[in-house]
Amino acid sequence: MKGRVAALAGPGRVEVCSFGLPDPDPGAVLVRVRRANVCGSEVHINHFHHPLIRECVPGHEFVGEIVALGESVTTDYAGEPVRVGDRVMAPYYLTCRRCPACLRGDFNLCQRAYAFWSQPPEVPPHFHGAFATHYYIHPDQYFYRVPDALPDEVVAGANCGLSQVLFGLHGIGLSAGDTLVIQGAGGLGLYAAAVGRHMGARVVAIEGIPERIELAGRFGADEVVDMREHSTPEERAELVRSLTGGYGADVVLEVTGVPAAFVEALELARPGGRVVEIGNVNVGEGHEVRLAPGLITRKMLRVQGFVRYQPWYLHRALRFLESRHREHPFGELTDREYALEQVGEAIEREEARRVTRPAVVPA
Repeated sequence: MKGRVAALAGPGRVEVCSFGLPDPDPGAVLVRVRRANVCGSEVHINHFHHPLIRECVPGHEFVGEIVALGESVTTDYAGEPVRVGDRVMAPYYLTCRRCPACLRGDFNLCQRAYAFWSQPPEVPPHFHGAFATHYYIHPDQYFYRVPDALPDEVVAGANCGLSQVLFGLHGIGLSAGDTLVIQGAGGLGLYAAAVGRHMGARVVAIEGIPERIELAGRFGADEVVDMREHSTPEERAELVRSLTGGYGADVVLEVTGVPAAFVEALELARPGGRVVEIGNVNVGEGHEVRLAPGLITRKMLRVQGFVRYQPWYLHRALRFLESRHREHPFGELTDREYALEQVGEAIEREEARRVTRPAVVPA
């Protein structure tokens, strides 16, 4: 039997090709991809802006169905029994548990994280990314069974956006009663609004697209700063201060991916506040900003970046959705479905920063 992948053959050039389906090695799992969202990371990868991932099979935010289990695989990484036909999700990276980062317990910083995703599709087992009919979960790759109550369109984003903001907000120490300002109400920002709301924070979202503003309220934002009405960083900072008794936000979460937003985040945070950087992942020319380091010093800010997440946060994300999926419109985070042959078009739609994410549904 054969499967298909939508692979990057060059910057912005997607080609669909076929390969024989592999038998999973001991400890591995072969799944059929049911649904894969187009994340902002795919835009960077599509333009060859990622430092490691170039000619590859893109796609990482997905839900799949087990078609074959490798020898010794009887449970997921939470100890729950699995069998052929079960839906599962996996973090999109490897955790080798042997490199210096893994030995420190920083599994999200594994030095072999993209050892398979960075491979071109010609390299066995071929199915390295989620824009494909099948996906190969490697022996050292965590995976978890999906609760039966969660529809595919609700759960597909759990292994990237939701797990990421859970990791970041828990890691920075968001507490009940804090004011959380979220820069951007795209997929990550909307997940963060729901998480912040249920962690007991007061949630303020900054956004300029009307449809996203409406969704922000449905995902738990208490207030929204409309960038059409408050068009400058100074105006937005003044409004945030007026909403917080003249003080500023306890936590600012940057998920726009716009470099200038990081500088603005420093102004939005209160003295002694915390800034979480998740959206900006590119480095080098065109991604720099000008700032006065003294602002961090004088305000005694804690600034922390978060890349990937500890793999067990995917299990937490699934539990979060299981208990909260009826309270927020998670199914509306994707608005249109594409076939494998339309992956290039789907990535272009994501790059245009429309309301919600496109989804790839292989035939």
